[in-house]
Order: sequence, then C-alpha cells, then structure tokens
Amino acid sequence: MTPAFFRRNQSGHRATYRAYFINRETAMKIAKIIMAGTAALTIISSAAVAQQALTGTVTKVDRINRTIAIQQMQSGTIGANTGGAAEEFKAQNGLSLDALHAGDEVTFSATETGGIKTITKLQKQ
Repeated sequence: MTPAFFRRNQSGHRATYRAYFINRETAMKIAKIIMAGTAALTIISSAAVAQQALTGTVTKVDRINRTIAIQQMQSGTIGANTGGAAEEFKAQNGLSLDALHAGDEVTFSATETGGIKTITKLQKQ
C-alpha cells in the first residue's frame, strides 16, 4: 500500500494536497511558538522600562491620600526644559512623604498596575 500523499486521484494525478496540508500545520505551529515568544519578550521589556529611573519636579503632595503629582523632565532633548503635564502617582507603603514639598527636584521609579501608577522609589535631589 502506498502512502496517502503518493496515491493517484480519479484523474490519475498524484494527490499531494495532504503533504501540503501537513507542511502547513507545521508552519502554523512554528508561527505560534514565535508569536508566543515575541509576546513574552514584549511583556518582559515593558516591565523593565517601567522600572527606569525618571526625573521630575514635584508639583503637589497630598499626604492624607498619599499621592504625589510630578512633572517629568524630558531627557536628551535640546532646548526643552519642561516636560508635559504633571502626572499623579500613589506612594508605595513605607515611602515617607514628610520631607517632600512642591518644587522639589526628584528621581523616582514607578510601576503601573490596573491603571494606577505607584511610585516605588523616590529620592530628593
């Protein structure tokens, strides 16, 4: 008995569609693996970017609600001394806000979980 992909169809031609189909399935499996790897690398790299040390100026400190508004400085741009609008962050538990005042220059790291930005490290310059 000959393999299915070497059999002849009714008109006498070789039926190679099964071999093509098997190769296509293999290609799709490889594509899925590549896509999954790419997605994993994207997630890992975005988490690493979120932990970068940023600099900015404190515009508001709310010690009761433990929130801080910081206007980020643009880095590497010539002639741009100001950043965009101030962003509001929650302060991580254990982070002291007592010595922090509006106008202070700070270096900070922040993460975002569920749409809430949280400062994980804060250092006054």
